[in-house]
Amino acid sequence: MSHLLDANALIALGWPTHEHHPRMISWFSQHARAGWASTAFTQSAFVRIVSQPAFSGRSIAVSEVAELLLRNTAHPKHRLVALDFGFADVWAACTGGILGHRQITDAWLLTAAIRSGMKLLTFDAGVEQLLANTQERSKHVTVLHS
Repeated sequence: MSHLLDANALIALGWPTHEHHPRMISWFSQHARAGWASTAFTQSAFVRIVSQPAFSGRSIAVSEVAELLLRNTAHPKHRLVALDFGFADVWAACTGGILGHRQITDAWLLTAAIRSGMKLLTFDAGVEQLLANTQERSKHVTVLHS
């Protein structure tokens, strides 16, 4: 099954000094052939976060970060997942409920994964709480533990 990477997974994949880079590379080498995806949300988060001096300890031009992103997403098994649905779809997909403002982006990504027949790949086990039961969680979310 293919996976939609959340922003942290996408950053860990593309940024060698990220704390989860080794774990992400290991996952990627085992699963990328099944397909993987990103969204406009995750791609823009990659550029926004990696280009911040506080992230890498130095100033990196947005153009340099964008080139890195484009090289990574040029992978033959990558696809861009459209966010072509509304909040009613997000609300319906999150059977465990959306309890706080910090869950909104995760809820959109989870909904995109479900609608695309993919699993959401994340390091954040809290994302699973958006789904009501363990069967749904195992079907729609993969949590990489460090």
